[in-house]
Amino acid sequence: MTEAPATPASPISAHVGKHPDEPNVADPVFLADPFGGFGALREKGPVVRGRFVDDSPVWFVTRFEEVREVLRDQRFVNDPAAVTADGTGEDPLTRLMDLLGMPEHLHVYMRGSILNNDAPDHTRLRRLVSRAFTARKVTDLRPRVEEIADDLLNRLPEHAEDGVVDLLEHFAYPLPITVICELVGIAEEDRPQWRAWGADLITMDPERMGRAFPAMIEHIHELVRERRGALTDDLISELIRAHDDDGGRLSDVEMVTMILTLVLAGHETTAHLITNGTAALLTHPDQLDLLRSDPALLPSAVHELLRWAGPVHMTQLRYAAEDVDLAGTRIRKGDAVQLLLVAANRDPRHYADPERLDLTRQPTGRGEDHVGFGHGMHYCLGASLARQEGEVAFGRLFARYPGLSLAVAPADLQRAPVPGSWRLTALPVRL
Repeated sequence: MTEAPATPASPISAHVGKHPDEPNVADPVFLADPFGGFGALREKGPVVRGRFVDDSPVWFVTRFEEVREVLRDQRFVNDPAAVTADGTGEDPLTRLMDLLGMPEHLHVYMRGSILNNDAPDHTRLRRLVSRAFTARKVTDLRPRVEEIADDLLNRLPEHAEDGVVDLLEHFAYPLPITVICELVGIAEEDRPQWRAWGADLITMDPERMGRAFPAMIEHIHELVRERRGALTDDLISELIRAHDDDGGRLSDVEMVTMILTLVLAGHETTAHLITNGTAALLTHPDQLDLLRSDPALLPSAVHELLRWAGPVHMTQLRYAAEDVDLAGTRIRKGDAVQLLLVAANRDPRHYADPERLDLTRQPTGRGEDHVGFGHGMHYCLGASLARQEGEVAFGRLFARYPGLSLAVAPADLQRAPVPGSWRLTALPVRL
């Protein structure tokens, strides 16, 4: 599988190789083969010293048990404001936002995100939107998800050129973005723009991010102004009510960043789970035959595909709020920690034959047996919806097109060279 060329002059690549003994997450070995590269790092130890994309020092946590331990340990926090990693007093989040081209007057929106907050703010914000993602709500959404999927699949031949269609463009992206936009309250005509903004943000290119982020913030402000005059039953309206009824429950900034986070997180990673999973199944015909012969495997198949080919390979940075001993390594207060999900999800200490894709793999204990959705307090809010969309996507796709095949050799599939992720730029298939 090949990788799209990175921009040589990017501020990310400028830091690669400065510290040969301390691997950088943007090192070519990790971009070209994150499974092998981060897997080799895992075998060096459960906690390894390295560098983040901005050249700041970081502790990589590589193994399954240690990754889960940090994810549920509230001594590691997401908000770096109170704990600086380098002793200079500079906030690491500010440094990263500057590196990625975020205008300074918009930094507050990154800080107000549920992704960057810890208890009690995180708990308060999560409670405001969690009702939209309960098991019952997600179950009630399934007929609509199936309807959207069937409509997209029926229209795929319209997009084919010489018998080839891009499944990412015409199925994997439209399905989750339609679902989350209907749930949140984003009009159909605005969805292509949201997709474009999302694509800009994941590039980590300062010029593209510096354009996209302000445009998204302004657009959300416009949506809130419009919806305030005609409230409905969507999530934007619920957040407006929470703000207006009791301003202390939700600030203006928190409302805007919540909408931003829900729409982006609610479609981008699910789209790539669908494309990554489809590519994996098409290159493992024995597993695809299993799934076709027993659709009851769909729930476990989604978990295994997320473990084996999930799009998110690492968490955002966490920071030690006090000195912590982790697997024999002393992590000092303020030190940054990077959890390598991709290494943990293939840890041979936890999984039998972890490199093998096995849709019949059974968890070793209760609950999920992977960290693709995280763990602990920051476990993915929309995990149940993402799992359902995956089940519907894979089930409907292979039932509708039983002869589906890749239109290029697996090695010729192109990936975006984004540190910490596995995202195809297209998935050309023959129906």
